[in-house]
Amino acid sequence: MNRVKVALPDTFSFSTEAPVAAINLNYGGHLGYDALLALLHQARTQFLQANHFPAEFDADTKLGLIMVDVAVEYKSEAFEGDVLQIDVAAADPNKYGFDVVYHVHKSGKEVARAKTGMLCFDYNIHKLRLLPEELAARF
Repeated sequence: MNRVKVALPDTFSFSTEAPVAAINLNYGGHLGYDALLALLHQARTQFLQANHFPAEFDADTKLGLIMVDVAVEYKSEAFEGDVLQIDVAAADPNKYGFDVVYHVHKSGKEVARAKTGMLCFDYNIHKLRLLPEELAARF
């Protein structure tokens, strides 16, 4: 089986910190994959807000972003009490969306690399919509 490889951009436009809590641990005593995905989701919403992107979902218009795929490349463990730095960047805009790339590390040690594919979605008609030009220009 080929291993997942997540390429990192040269620069990241946003960074946030996330502590690893006891609830984030799996049976092995380290950060679980499900908890990492939740931390990435939180970092992504903070990134979007910091860059004045519309919310992932607008309850009034029912327009938003939908995550269509995720790739995670684990590099090392994280444990309760660790404070993760999550660097975030948008990449590879296309007709309907873009990728969000994450670099997760602690105290200079790489924990994970990840990428989520985000597409613009109209929940009224349950179909993709074009990436607005003003968002595409921000890349």
